[in-house]
Amino acid sequence: MLVLLRLSVPRARLAGPTTTDLGRAAMKLLLTDSGIINRSITDALVDLLGKPIAESSALYVPTAIYAKPIGAEMAYRTISGQEPRAPMTELGWKSVGVLELTALPSLDRELWVPKVREADVLLVGGGDPLYLHYWMQQSGLAELLPSLDAVYVGLSAGSMVMTPRIGASFVGWTPPGGSDDTTLGLVDFAMFPHLDYPGMDENTMAHAEQWAAELPIRSYATDNQTALKVVDGTVEVISEGHWRLFEA
Repeated sequence: MLVLLRLSVPRARLAGPTTTDLGRAAMKLLLTDSGIINRSITDALVDLLGKPIAESSALYVPTAIYAKPIGAEMAYRTISGQEPRAPMTELGWKSVGVLELTALPSLDRELWVPKVREADVLLVGGGDPLYLHYWMQQSGLAELLPSLDAVYVGLSAGSMVMTPRIGASFVGWTPPGGSDDTTLGLVDFAMFPHLDYPGMDENTMAHAEQWAAELPIRSYATDNQTALKVVDGTVEVISEGHWRLFEA
């Protein structure tokens, strides 16, 4: 079943560990559960780009996956477009580059910032959201994001990192000195991805309800056929599967 739902989101300053806020963010966001997995999400991406995928340049960020045991193998599969469960790079882009955040602190900004600004889309892969958050800040990408014209496409952790909090259930890797569950806060809702996904026994609706009850913000539970499109503070649910909104 295809569902399109638009919800108005306040553009007020959001609490979080960075100085970014939704009012400053020029980026258009497509926060997916499992990538560009169906026609409806593909159409939403093309709408955000304003041109065909074949005419658009992409940068892929694999960093989040390195904090997982399958990191090395999965990074290769996603970069090379060989992960059909989470399609991102294999969509027929005009060009695809790799933006590895852990390398950026050792490089002059002139070597990578222009590439980011020139890209039509940032594809930010899944893995550990706090690891991704840490390296977005360490690399300087976090402070750059709100000023970009690019479309931001997140997958799982790549989507969750844009929220204010991920919830204690999703805390895995923690940075030196420790951390809580806060992330960038470029949107004012949380995400519980991979709802009822095969093999993920903890990702049930019952667990999503418990997770949402512990957060002071509204939140979405999404399955792999669902994405959230955010433009100018308005959330549009793009789904050929099932999802649920939990009000704060």
